[in-house]
Amino acid sequence: MTEIDYALFADRLASARRQGTAARWELLREFQHEWGYRPSGRTRAADDEPDEEQLEGVDPSLPVPAALTQWWELPYNSFADRPGLYWTHADLPPTVRPDPTGYGASGGLPRDNPHTGPDEDLRMCVFMAEYQYCNEWGYPAAHSALPDPAVLVAAQDDEGGDGWQPQSHSLSEFVLHLAVNRLPASFGWTAGLYEVSPATDELLRTRLRPTGLLPWRELGSRSVYFGGPDVLVCRDTGLGDRELSAFGRTREALDRLAVTLGVSWEDGVGEPEES
Repeated sequence: MTEIDYALFADRLASARRQGTAARWELLREFQHEWGYRPSGRTRAADDEPDEEQLEGVDPSLPVPAALTQWWELPYNSFADRPGLYWTHADLPPTVRPDPTGYGASGGLPRDNPHTGPDEDLRMCVFMAEYQYCNEWGYPAAHSALPDPAVLVAAQDDEGGDGWQPQSHSLSEFVLHLAVNRLPASFGWTAGLYEVSPATDELLRTRLRPTGLLPWRELGSRSVYFGGPDVLVCRDTGLGDRELSAFGRTREALDRLAVTLGVSWEDGVGEPEES
């Protein structure tokens, strides 16, 4: 297996941002392949038509961003191919918040938010939700005509207040970020620490490099990803179960990482769940 240094992931991401949506789809394809995902080749079942109750939450006057349609049609869409890897629900077509059906858990944007202009639509369009709908991801309805709008998450901010927080710079980057958050945990070797000492934290931040992705916010977590040779490290300063989760493309990569950080893995090393 050829080693891949994820300390360079931020450079790959920056290049994809400059080049546009198609380049981010290609980075998604590369990342999935690097961690062992292969399209199953199964023919997808025809999408079920939304029922009347679902459509009550949809505003048909709002366009659907091109990136959302492109993602769903990708031949290497691992979410559509194997949704069990993700434990999230796609909400397609996107539904608006506040939800006129009363089902959606999130509200709209406040009048004085930093994401829309003072006279723009304050509703949100939700296209993805955490498995138990504790968090929802969407884009402002005011930006629905954009081909690849930025994504916000309904979660607590760093001061503990509820609201819509920045999640990804674009919808296509969100899909990549979701894959970074989910796939290594299934296809990689795994280890972690429940608590991180200041010394380990310093080594993490000086020996590895941030991936360039915004903090991932879900179920109270605030997770920043760092990369190194054949490894990704999730550093959670929120309310997750572990303060540090490490994922290696090989067992040897996690062993080297333990030496780099000066730690021993508290629960040992877990083998890949998928192949």
